[in-house]
Amino acid sequence: MSDQTPPPPDPSGHPTPPPRPPHPAQAAPNPAPTVPPPAGWTQPGHAPTPQTSFGKGFFGALFDITFRTFITRRLATVFYVVGLVVIAIAFVGYLIAGLVTAFGAMRFDIATGILLLLGTLVLVPVLSFLAIIVLRFWIEAVVALIAVAENTERTAENTESA
Repeated sequence: MSDQTPPPPDPSGHPTPPPRPPHPAQAAPNPAPTVPPPAGWTQPGHAPTPQTSFGKGFFGALFDITFRTFITRRLATVFYVVGLVVIAIAFVGYLIAGLVTAFGAMRFDIATGILLLLGTLVLVPVLSFLAIIVLRFWIEAVVALIAVAENTERTAENTESA
């Protein structure tokens, strides 16, 4: 019986089970496991990988006076979180100050107090949102600039060795 011909139908009307796979002893042998190359070994014709800020410790990169390593990518998250906290504190501070000023102004002139209240409730959230956008934009721009510098350095090293 060949693998192409379907098996004869079961007289009871039940579908026939699919054919079983070959016994593991008959299966193809597993390929040999790959072993990583020793440290420092490169393939012929390839340049060694450049030393980046991830290869050095944080303090080693921080005190690298030649500026060959970059720490900006590592600190981008910290700067963003600190910036968000500062913006949140400013948001709460300006909101409270605006509300206190608006309610204080209502004692003297109701229209001025209402305008200050509406201005505070509209401008403080909008300006805080814009501050978050600007913060994110600047951090992304700096990280992209560092990525371009790292990629340019790798390209230059690969070009020199070729």
